[in-house]
Amino acid sequence: MNTLNYKTLKKLKIICFGEVLWDVFPNHQKIGGAPLNVALRLKSLGIHTTIISKVGKDELGSSLLEFVNQAGVGIQNIQIDSELKTGTVKVVLDKYGSASYDIEFPRAWDTIEITDADKKAVESSDAIVFGSLIARNTTSKNTLISLLEGAKYKIFDVNLRPPHYNIDVLVELMKKADFLKLNDDELYEICKKLGSIHESIEDNLRFISEATNTQSVCVTKGKHGALLFYENKWYKNSGYQVKVVDTVGAGDSFLGSLISKLLNGHHPQESLNFACASGALVAKNKGANPSISHDDIIEFLNSHS
Repeated sequence: MNTLNYKTLKKLKIICFGEVLWDVFPNHQKIGGAPLNVALRLKSLGIHTTIISKVGKDELGSSLLEFVNQAGVGIQNIQIDSELKTGTVKVVLDKYGSASYDIEFPRAWDTIEITDADKKAVESSDAIVFGSLIARNTTSKNTLISLLEGAKYKIFDVNLRPPHYNIDVLVELMKKADFLKLNDDELYEICKKLGSIHESIEDNLRFISEATNTQSVCVTKGKHGALLFYENKWYKNSGYQVKVVDTVGAGDSFLGSLISKLLNGHHPQESLNFACASGALVAKNKGANPSISHDDIIEFLNSHS
């Protein structure tokens, strides 16, 4: 497994690979997609970020490209499909603000093609962030696997969206990753399918680390915080209580915030606290990408210390 030499890092460059789309709520729609949400949060925290994806040749695609470009995330590696539409997801929130998703298929991001420009972008970056949803279609999955061959550090954000995944593909991708991020439900589901008989989060986290030969694993627990197993040590945060508006994108901002700190050599506990605060701030706002700065997160942490 790869590790980063923090002392050689001056200004991080991170590539995010995967779906870009519109989250369609009952009364409004917002730009989203887990890899894009991570990219936007990374950019807001001062990380040079580019996304590899695909949109349709339509109004939604044009609006999405304009939004991402204005946010400062590189769009030069976003392809345009003349046949398939830009991705959309119907989002339903329950009374607690938790979301369920109806993800349209096929969409443009299902057919991301491999290009020399994408290969060079990945090879010149410090890390690549990718999720499991992008592997629901063979074309994008094969492109991802090809790009991972040239990546220095691979961060796998597991997002189980039924019925868009299967366990064999998940395991294949986990074994290629240097860092895994899951929520507690995803951890238990995958571990059970892999034969785990453990009941605690800690035991299952170590089980999946050993089963996939991934040295660093983070498990989020919603309002109860997160658990991080990093460089053979344990770190935990019990969460920050906020009035939840919706949980869309909270986990993505958590991940972006976590790796912005970890990959810059900050202490894992400090990094985890920062990430949990970022996720809480997103959950108390509407949509996946509310405007939240590094100073906002620090102020929130100071007020909850």
